[in-house]
Amino acid sequence: MEKRTIHPDQMYIDGLASNNSAVIQSIYKKFVPKVVAYIKNNSGDEDQAQDIVQEIMILLFNQAKANALQLTCPFDAYFFLLCKRKWLNELKKTANKGVTINEDLASINESTQEMVVQTETFDEKQQLFDTMFQKLGDKCKELLQWSFTLKTMEEVAEKLQVTYGYVRKKKSLCVGQLTQWIQEAQVYKSLKK
Repeated sequence: MEKRTIHPDQMYIDGLASNNSAVIQSIYKKFVPKVVAYIKNNSGDEDQAQDIVQEIMILLFNQAKANALQLTCPFDAYFFLLCKRKWLNELKKTANKGVTINEDLASINESTQEMVVQTETFDEKQQLFDTMFQKLGDKCKELLQWSFTLKTMEEVAEKLQVTYGYVRKKKSLCVGQLTQWIQEAQVYKSLKK
């Protein structure tokens, strides 16, 4: 597999990851009007367009924070295609009909297509994790949330006012249960392919 070079527009992804307000404003100024116009011309309104943009911005922020996003194509094409596909999927859900995504293949290069598929897969994995995480008991959720934010298990034990040994064992059980549910989910099998 060939190694792709990082596109100079990676600065938008890095700016999102660091919550840089100047970069975020720049995205809204440069790229969002095109998305809004597209959605308004395709059975949508301003509010729906802003909702789609917000969802994609959150998705990109989460993926960037997870260091799982290395841009290999122009941000404009990538962002627009993500928003477009999200909007077409929304139309498909509300109309309960199939929506054909006719891509202008001449304007969308292979790198952009790959990036969009990676981001959509990341989103599906995140949704699966979130769904299964919500099935956990309150103690497991609390323990895992603290373990995601604090640096050491000693800090988690101190925060929860329990012993270090209890935290380690409980975390292991909680992660085991979460992993089992994720692996048993039908969606997981399709994501694994």
